[in-house]
Amino acid sequence: MEEKITKIPTHVSIIMDGNGRWARERGKERVFGHLNGVESVRAVTEESVRLGIKYLSLYTFSEENWSRPESEVGYLMNLMIKSIAGELDNFMRNGVRFLALGNREHLPELVLSAIDGAMEATKDNKNLTLILFLSYSGRWDILQAARRMAEDFASHPGDLAGVDAEAFGRYLVTADIPDPDLIIRTSGEERISNYLLWQGAYSELVFTPVLWPDFREEDYRKALLEYSLRDRRYGKVK
Repeated sequence: MEEKITKIPTHVSIIMDGNGRWARERGKERVFGHLNGVESVRAVTEESVRLGIKYLSLYTFSEENWSRPESEVGYLMNLMIKSIAGELDNFMRNGVRFLALGNREHLPELVLSAIDGAMEATKDNKNLTLILFLSYSGRWDILQAARRMAEDFASHPGDLAGVDAEAFGRYLVTADIPDPDLIIRTSGEERISNYLLWQGAYSELVFTPVLWPDFREEDYRKALLEYSLRDRRYGKVK
């Protein structure tokens, strides 16, 4: 009998890794892995709705990914546009609110149009907030937050003494989103790769050897079960 997940996290975040390796194992180009990874996104999104998870975020495209071959980047941007359009009906049927966060300055206009349209269409959905981190990195996020805060306090720098972690967090792109309770990384790699460096300070980490295009509901539930067995103390003693 399947063990019961006793603690449902509010926010799960996933570093979707292994698309290229999955494709190479099948003698295909890397883009073939990205295409098949879309099925995994749909699977974990729908499972999150069923389980009552309120926030699901996915590390979709990092700031560093812009250095990949131009052909691969172009394919990923086109896949993004098609996938968002193709999933819109599913979002509405499942009550999914869609968000995309990151450095918008680097994203093509067609991608911005697609994500803004989906965000507007789904803004009133309540079951799950699905967040794609696009052109994002943790260091960039902290740096842009510090710059914005410096601008706000430029005329009264003495007030900076009263800024605490909560106040600084309101300058991050995730200002109105709870920090992730659980961060999952697929493909067997065990690092966070410049992702949610501030927000993930007390996140539980689960690493799985499953490559992202193979990651399905069963794998997701295993990670959630491991999370539910953790004793979260936040540096304190119970």
